[in-house]
Amino acid sequence: MWHLIPPHPGLNVIDCKWVFKIKQKPDGSIDRYKAYLVAKGFKQQYGVDYDDTFSPVVKPTTIRLLLSLAVPRGWVIRQIDIQNAFLLGFLDEEVYMKQPPGFEDSSHPDYICKLENSLYGLKQAPRAWFSRLSTKLLQLGFSASKTDVSPFLFNKGGIQMYFLIYVDDIIIISSSSTATDYFLGIEVLHHRDGLTLTQHKYIHDLLLRTNMLSASGVATPMLPACIRGW
Repeated sequence: MWHLIPPHPGLNVIDCKWVFKIKQKPDGSIDRYKAYLVAKGFKQQYGVDYDDTFSPVVKPTTIRLLLSLAVPRGWVIRQIDIQNAFLLGFLDEEVYMKQPPGFEDSSHPDYICKLENSLYGLKQAPRAWFSRLSTKLLQLGFSASKTDVSPFLFNKGGIQMYFLIYVDDIIIISSSSTATDYFLGIEVLHHRDGLTLTQHKYIHDLLLRTNMLSASGVATPMLPACIRGW
């Protein structure tokens, strides 16, 4: 992940902190407790310790299109969440960070960390992760879409498989994979006539964060007069 080096004048050394989170299952129950070491990327300097940054996000229209292809063909859907994805990317830049709080080297407390892999909070972390993932997919025989950065297609030996990448989540639509019913806050309900997509958990979590669980529901959040005006 990193190795310690003596501090040198002129280096841009960023801070870091620990972030603790409670991961929940789709039904709201506790799944596990997690601790993240997060770099304070807002202290990075463009052209010094980062260059290009982007977060690959699959387009909603692409999801709907491929789901509409999967349903009549009887294909199945699987979602995977890559654990600690941002820790797997390789850095092209030299990034220096202070030692993590509580884990300072007692023999070299003034040394700094020279990062070898990406870390949560770094501006280039999503790009580094996507670069490593896409390189591996191409090695496995997938081809990248020419119109959207996120989809990858595998079509060999009678097997068709689509990878749709949303940062560190992947939805797989395949003619032979195992199905799942949940993807990125979108609940996929299978029934005889096809699929129903809802965002019940996402909306519930949003209302919880904004202290609006007790708010009254309305058919539309806009006055009828405004709608007629459009």
